[in-house]
This record gives sequence, C-alpha cells and structure tokens, in this order.
Amino acid sequence: MVGREHEREVLSGFVTAPGGQALVLRGDTGVGKSALLDHVADLAAGERHRVIRATGVEAESELPYAGLHQFLHPLLPHLDRLDDSHRGIFDVVFGRSEGPPPSVMTLGIAVLDLLSLAASQQPLLLVLDDGQWLDTSSTQVCGFVGRRLTGSSVKLAVGLRSDVPSGFDTAALPQLPVTTLSEKASGQLLDLHHPGLDPGVRRLVLDEALGNPLALLELPPHVLRSGRTAGDRDTTVGYSGVPLPLRLRHVYGARIQALGDAVRAELLRGALDGVGAGTAGGRAPGTRYRMRGDADEAAACGLLDIDPLSGEFVFRHPLVRSTVVQTATPNERRAAHAVLAHVHRDDVERRAMHLAASTVDPDEGVAAALEAAADSATRRGGSQAAVTWLTRAAELSEGREERSRRLGSAAFIAGHAGLLDRAQQLVSDTASGGNDSPASVVASAYGALYEDGDVRSSHRQVLAAIEGVRDSGAARDVAEPNEVLTRLVNLLLAIDQYASDETSWERTHELLGSLGDLVSPLSRVYEDAWGDVVRRGAGVAERVERAFADLRALEPWDISRLSVAAYHVDTLSRYRPHLQRIVDREVETGATASGMIMLHLIMLDQMAVGEWDEAERTGRRSLELAASRQHALFAHHTRAYLGLLAAMRGEVERARELQSAVDAWARPRGVGFLTQIADAIGTTAALSEGDYEAAYLHAIGITPPGTFTPYAHQASRTLLDLVEAALHTGRTEQARAHALAAHDAHLPDISPRLALITHGALAMTAIDPTEADHHYRHAETHPAAATFPFELARIRLAHGIHLRHTQGRKAARLSLTVAAETFERLGAPTWAERARAELRATGAATVASPAHLAELTWQERRIADLAAGGLTNKEIGQQMHLSPRTVSSHLYRVFPKLGITSRAALRDALGNMPDSQDA
Repeated sequence: MVGREHEREVLSGFVTAPGGQALVLRGDTGVGKSALLDHVADLAAGERHRVIRATGVEAESELPYAGLHQFLHPLLPHLDRLDDSHRGIFDVVFGRSEGPPPSVMTLGIAVLDLLSLAASQQPLLLVLDDGQWLDTSSTQVCGFVGRRLTGSSVKLAVGLRSDVPSGFDTAALPQLPVTTLSEKASGQLLDLHHPGLDPGVRRLVLDEALGNPLALLELPPHVLRSGRTAGDRDTTVGYSGVPLPLRLRHVYGARIQALGDAVRAELLRGALDGVGAGTAGGRAPGTRYRMRGDADEAAACGLLDIDPLSGEFVFRHPLVRSTVVQTATPNERRAAHAVLAHVHRDDVERRAMHLAASTVDPDEGVAAALEAAADSATRRGGSQAAVTWLTRAAELSEGREERSRRLGSAAFIAGHAGLLDRAQQLVSDTASGGNDSPASVVASAYGALYEDGDVRSSHRQVLAAIEGVRDSGAARDVAEPNEVLTRLVNLLLAIDQYASDETSWERTHELLGSLGDLVSPLSRVYEDAWGDVVRRGAGVAERVERAFADLRALEPWDISRLSVAAYHVDTLSRYRPHLQRIVDREVETGATASGMIMLHLIMLDQMAVGEWDEAERTGRRSLELAASRQHALFAHHTRAYLGLLAAMRGEVERARELQSAVDAWARPRGVGFLTQIADAIGTTAALSEGDYEAAYLHAIGITPPGTFTPYAHQASRTLLDLVEAALHTGRTEQARAHALAAHDAHLPDISPRLALITHGALAMTAIDPTEADHHYRHAETHPAAATFPFELARIRLAHGIHLRHTQGRKAARLSLTVAAETFERLGAPTWAERARAELRATGAATVASPAHLAELTWQERRIADLAAGGLTNKEIGQQMHLSPRTVSSHLYRVFPKLGITSRAALRDALGNMPDSQDA
C-alpha cells in the first residue's frame, strides 16, 4: 500500500483503541477506500475481532432497510437472546410481520442491543463500503448507532464516495479523508505494478490518473493497446479535463462492449438488481439476481470476481456495475428489468420497481403495483421512495383521472415530507391534466399553506373543490369516504384551524354536514376539536382515545392530527409517547412537515407538564428544521410557542421580540391561530412582570370578558389570565362574569385543564369565602391538576393570598410555600418572587433572590422613589405623564422585585438596593 502511511497509522490506532468507535473514510471513486477498508479488516482479524462486511448498492438505495439487512443477517442467530419487543422491531423492519414502522431511535437502540450481544463473545468490526448507496433508512440507523458505540466492543468503519451526497454527510461521525496520491507516490505505485513503461505512456497515465490508485492500476494496459502516448492526447482513452469517474467508465466500457450479447445481458441483470461489487459485495445474503455461467468470460476480463464465501460472481468495482448499465441500450435495460420483475414476483417493492423500469407505454397493472409499493414504503418510513414510485405510477396510468390522483398522492406525501419544490413540480404536472382536479387542489393548497400561510385563497380553492366533488354526482355513487375527498376535507380543516375565522368555519360545517357519511370519522374528530372546542369539544377526548386504540391502522399524519385534537382537549400527555417514537423517523427520513407538527405537539406537552428546558430544546430543533426547509408557516408557528414559553419564564424582552415577529407575519395573512398566540404571549409576558393593565388589554384582544369568542382556540386557554388581570386592575365584575361564563359553557366537562382553571377562576372571583374554598379545593384536588403545574401553582398562590385575608397568616403558608417551590422548579422567577413576597407577608422567613431585587428599570425606580416619598398614584402620574392605572401596574411589578407586598415597605427596600441601582 503505497503512499498511505498516515491512513495506516490512523487505522491501526482505530483498531487497537479501547472501546467502540466509528470512522468514515471519504474520498473520490477509486482513490483506495476499499483497499483501506480491507486493511482495517485484516488488522481487526489479527486482533481477534469478528469482521462483518456490507456494501451499499445503488439499485437498492430506495429500498428501506436493505443495507441494514446486509449488516444484521450474520447476527440473526442472536435475535433469540433479545427481548420480545426488540425481536418484534426486527420482524417489522425486515417484513416478517406487520406493524407500525419503528422510529430511528427505537430501531437504533434495538440494533445496539443486538450488536452488544454479539460483541459480548468476540469484539466486532462492522465494515461498510460504498456507504453513499446505502438506503436512507439504513443510513440513519447506522449514523445513530455509530454515535453511540463508546464503551462497547463494537467498531464501525464506513467508506464513502465524496462526489455523491449521502446521509452520512450529516451523521457527525469522525472522518478520515482519503485523498489522491501525491505525484511521487503515484509514480511509485505505477512503477510497482507496471514497470518499464514508455516515458510518454507513463506520463499520460500519471496525468490522466491524477493520483487515483484505481486509474493508475487500470489505465496502463488499455493505453498500451491503444498505442497512445502523452504526445497524442486526442486519441487517448478518455481526455483531459473530464472528471475521473467518466474516464474510468470509458475504460470499463471498452471491456464490456467487447463481450458477447449473452454475457452483457447477464451482467446487466446483475447490475440492475444490485449485485455487489468489491471484496464484500457478495457476502450479504438476499434475493439479488445470481449471475450464471455466461459471466465466466467477464470474470476472465477482470470485470467480475468470485466471492470467496458465497462462491457467487460479484463486480470487481462499483464503476463496473455502473458502466454496464450506462453502456446498455434502453431496450436492453427494459428487457433485463422484465426478467428481474419475474424473479422478484413475491416482493411487492422490488417487483414494482423492475416492472416500472421495464414498461414504456401506460399500463394500469404496473401503475397499481407501483402504488401498492408506495403504500408499503410509506408505512415503513420510506416517504421519498413512495413519492418516486407514485410519480412513476402516474406516468404509467392509462386514464387522466388515475394519473391526476396518483400525482396528487405523490404531491401530498412530498408535502408532508417537506419536499415543497418536488410537491410544486408534481402540482404542475397534475395541472397539465386539469388544474381544477381534486388531487391538484390538495397538492397546490398544501404548498400555499406551508410555504406562505395562505389561508384565504387556499380555503376558497379547497372549499370549491369539495363542492365540486359533491355536486358532480361522483360522491353519490359511493357510500363511504374516499382518499381524495378525505384529503381535501382534512386540508380544509387544517386551513380553518390556522385561519380561526368564524365565517370560514361555519361554511365548512355546512359543507361537511351536506356530505354526511362521506366524511370519515377521524375528520369529524378534527372538525370538532380543531375549531371551537368550547361549543363542540364535549366527548372529543373519548373519541380520540378510541381512535388511538387502533394504532396499527393509522398513518403518521393520522397520529399527528389526532394528537392535535388531543392538545385541544388537554389529553396530549397520554399520546406523547407515540409521537416521540416516530418523530425522529419522520424527520430523518425526510417527512419534515409531519415531523415538525409532531415536534410542536411534543413541545406543547413539555410546556404543559413543566418540562420547560426540554420544551426550549424541542422548539429550537423545530425552528432550525423549519428554517432549513423554508417552511414559513411552521417557522412562525414555532416562534409563537417559543415566545409563549419565554413569557411564562419571565423572559419578557425575548417574548415580545418573538411576539412581534409572529404578529407581523401572521396578521396580514389572516392566520388567526398565530395572532391569538401572539396575544397570549403579550398577556403572559405582562402577567409575568406584573403589568396587569397590559395583560388585560392583550387578553380581551382574544375574547371579551363574559364570553368565549367562537373559533378562538386561545379564548378558553387564557381564561385564568383574563380573570387574574381583571381582578388586579379592579375589574371585579368582568372577572366574575368571565368565570361564570366558563362554568355555564361546561368547560370542566371538556378537558382536565379547563376544569382546573375554571374552578380556579370561580374561586378567585367568589365573594363568599365558603364558595371560594369550595372551588379552590376542587381545583387543587382535581385528578389531573399535577399535570399542569404552572396553572396549579398560580391557583395556589391566589389561594394562599385568600387564606391570609380570611383565615390568617399561618393558614396561608402551606399554599404559598408550595406555589413558590413550584415556580422555582419550573424556572418562573418573577412568579416565584411574587409567591415569596406573599409568604414573607405571613411572617415566614424566605430568602429573596438577589438576581431579581436589582432589576428595576429607570421608570420603575423613579415611580418607586416617588411612592416611597408618600405621593399617591394620581400625583405620580401627573409628574410622569402617566395614568394612575399605569402607575399602579408599575408598582405591582416593583413589589415582587423588591420582595415586598406594600407601599409602606418601599423606603426600606429601596435603601437596601445596590449602589448601581441608585436613582
């Protein structure tokens, strides 16, 4: 091995290093990666490692988990030692049983478990050549495993072509660049294998090889046969400036063209079906085509090798395989695919793939086979393969309607996969068959919604399409929902949810009512949950639970939609494990839109249950993903939730920055769902800093007191916010009216969170202490109260204040202590300071956080100084040109920051301020 001293040193250290690790060898085609992988395999064998080899196959790059099957097949005897759940995962992945496809994390953990078992008997080295051709699903699992080998007895070495994009590019695995050889090393290698070359030929080979070892080894015999030298470059095999892969393809192409027709046909069948190449190519078992005796001539020409383990023919190098395909005529390739389709007649995905490639004219049978393969791929997590196969199915469709439907299905899946450019192209193709077709509407409206939040025109377009289906008479010919109509209905509901417009929702209800049983039961759940949960939410939680009971029947997008419904009725925590199991797979296999919805839902539940740090990380991940895919709607949706979280934590400047960005984008577009969240951010931020007047103004922007604006999803969610802000600004009648409206609307029957905050609001606004105690008790003892710690702590804070005034200071201490501790644990410092201030008012000793005692703004400090001097709110307002109510709001913010509860304590508290805070 000439010129590879550094690489050999690194590989030696890799093999002898204690513990498991991964290493990626990256370089151009023919640069010597396979030779280095052979070297590391030999080193590992010398260290008593068990070596398992696999190779990426271009023909299998769209078959989910094909590469993983290569790696794991030799380890299948260890499966019996795994627990039932992990065995079940492998059965699903390898098609032995049906079930929902596992997430990358779930499958990766199962693979790690299997490798650990195998390595417990003997250290293990996994060697993957041509990793760039590994299917996406297998690449993601290998990347996941490779990042978690520390502490094990397993090592992973991967060879990648640098000129082909691969999932390993972003796998964050250590890399060893394999560059071309230096001029000196190239000459040494050439002279070692081809001594005595004519100087002109030698120069030509060195120039054409450009340090590529494979070219250095392969070019000389052909250059000699051609009689060309460095002075006759125009007639040399290949020509200057052409990328190396093309030059090598010409070399192999000359050999291939010299073979007989039968031999080339045999090679072509092997190449098209992914027969391996290189030393590890034929070692993995499977159902690939086996090249027969006709291939002996190719082996004699140096195009094939015999795999020593299986005894089967394999290609000497991947370039041979590629050149075989590229030098064949279209008719030759179609004939080979037809033979292979028959060979794989029992494999729905492979058979369809070969049938499609063997067919020129429209053929409904082949199109249907491709559609079935796409459905299989979708359920196994191969969304991109599904889009490709559906697109081909559309091309082979015999009728315009079927073509449009299949292109619409492809565009639908592409949209959910976050492939918006692909979806738009498919929309354009669909439009050529009629731009008013339902499938075209589904695809184009999804693109308009996701890319730019276009709720107005997309609503009109989808509504008209559904009316067209209804009025065409086609709907009357069937007695149950069909796929295209269901997609249109669900899209319309999604648009309505984002628009949050009463008129649009009422039109939708009227339209869906006219469709009767043609609307699927799941769509009816979405209709009731996503719109006006106050008026239509009764019983939704139970319907969602029944739908999740049949998890195997649900597509990934069904799971995310049902989870949205669960969020609206505050039962999301029950179903979050389902989301967490599949979200990584959805994101990492390209289904980013569905994945981002799942990330939103996971974040919302993390916020609800008090996992705020985790929610922040989830939100940042979602935002990065949305920005990278240019999904403007999802990006601003994520910013809205991040702003709400910041407001809950008292990070008011960041909250308002995000609020402003969301509002500026959403309001002109009429995306009411996001403008409501923006108002909720303003409400929560103002409450966090004690600006109750501002909080009240934001809250009534969502819904007026005493009622719940129809189709405003934040109207019921901000119930406690509006009541608290009203009470603190002297609007007791409005506060009581709003609490009673919640009771009259039966909000406690809709969701556990609404039950908690309704009883809290009724308690806070009750005039009768006995009634207040009754509702406080109902709130704090609700079975699901602990699931919503932030709301529960706020109610306990209010209860403690109530007890201090009605039963004395001692009675209030427990509620106030628990509230303060909860706010501290959540990371809501301003709320914690407020609770501690109230606790000190009971005579209990507390330690105020100095980080919040010195955070007065200049205006707050000026108002505090004037109030400490004995001025009334009206007098302070006259001096500072503020209203008395605004002065009052500022003082409400000042008190918890100083750890006090009354104006009488202002002077002493200000006297204890750090010098840097002196006015």
